Amino acid sequence: MAPAASDLKLGKKVNEGKTKEVYELPDIPGCVLMQSKDQITAGNAARKDRMEGKAAISNTTTSCVFQLLQEAGIKTAFVRKQSDTAFIAAHCEMIPIEWVCRRIATGSFLKRNPGVKEGYKFYPPKIEMFYKDDANNDPQWSEEQIIEAKFCFAGLTIGQTEVDIMARSTQAIFEILEKAWQPQNCTLVDLKIEFGVNMLTKEIVLADVIDNDSWRLWPAGDRSQQKDKQSYRDLKEVTPEALQMVKRNFEWVSERVELLLKTKSQGRVVVLMGSPSDLSHCEKIKKACATFGIPCELRVTSAHKGPDETLRIKAEYEGDGIPTVFVAVAGRSNGLGPVMSGNTAYPVVNCPPLSADWGTQDVWSSLRLPSGLSCPTTLSPEGAAQFAAQIFGLNNHLVWAKLRSSMLNTWISLKQADKKLRECSL
Repeated sequence: MAPAASDLKLGKKVNEGKTKEVYELPDIPGCVLMQSKDQITAGNAARKDRMEGKAAISNTTTSCVFQLLQEAGIKTAFVRKQSDTAFIAAHCEMIPIEWVCRRIATGSFLKRNPGVKEGYKFYPPKIEMFYKDDANNDPQWSEEQIIEAKFCFAGLTIGQTEVDIMARSTQAIFEILEKAWQPQNCTLVDLKIEFGVNMLTKEIVLADVIDNDSWRLWPAGDRSQQKDKQSYRDLKEVTPEALQMVKRNFEWVSERVELLLKTKSQGRVVVLMGSPSDLSHCEKIKKACATFGIPCELRVTSAHKGPDETLRIKAEYEGDGIPTVFVAVAGRSNGLGPVMSGNTAYPVVNCPPLSADWGTQDVWSSLRLPSGLSCPTTLSPEGAAQFAAQIFGLNNHLVWAKLRSSMLNTWISLKQADKKLRECSL
């Protein structure tokens, strides 16, 4: 297939798989072009057919999924969509392991685990690894086998730390996509992904593609409505009519995958400060809210000196139907949080700016509340923003994805710091 990205200067073909080709890009150092093919395969290409339009469908699906993950904070090889059938990615040396994450037992898992009924649910999701070896039908591998293989890609040796990072990342990526499909009443049953080592940064990143060949997707949790490649695998005979049915399933997914990048749920944080002298503290809350994609407004009002105005400001934000979390920023005697909590059904969190001289005394005015009130206290501006994000994340998969990704990246940074420390000690 001739590459569609004709405005790019293509270098040599780096690799060719069953459904894609990879080309060097001389004018974009460290990047490659991932060109999809109009081909669908199953059983390590034991079944193979041309499906007109599949390249564009696959490219749309992959581009949207990688954009969602990247905006959440997951490290990926994806750079940008280049054409209808191709995207640009960071050049990686691929790690020859397929990582599979399952929420529901089905397919090959049932064959390998007789006695387990279809539909059995895994909490947490189950991780499995398969070594990419077409001649031996991609055998299942254990962590120990991966470590003992002593793989080295782009100068990075794949040891226990790297295996742990890929396993933890696989679960997080699955959970983010599972959550993203839920508003469309679609169950993500399982997911297959691959990692590579970025040739420039030497980091492990999510690579290859995530398209309709990569998962099982059941609308309303009903296997009979499956929209993924399993509908192709299940064909007793491949006829033009059957291929059209499979293509309609793939189109169904590609039409809806763009909705993963959107949410109907709105939300905002309103920070109420008792004095303009607290502005720098409040700006930190606003900056942290921005990292979660949450709008944040700053207001000045004193519950002691102007309670009527405080309640009037509160009413402004209760009347427009946008879910709101109030953050009360008041030092010394904090009446702001308790007054707000006693007069609104919306969540209120205290985030007092404590002074060095009286901080230990002042904090009690935020912690010791009259009965019937509920406004938790966090001393960290970033913590107040995260508390609000966790509330909005219950109904907003984009905010939830950023929280889940942040958890993963914190875990990875600690894991890598531990590895570095141990290497220095040896």
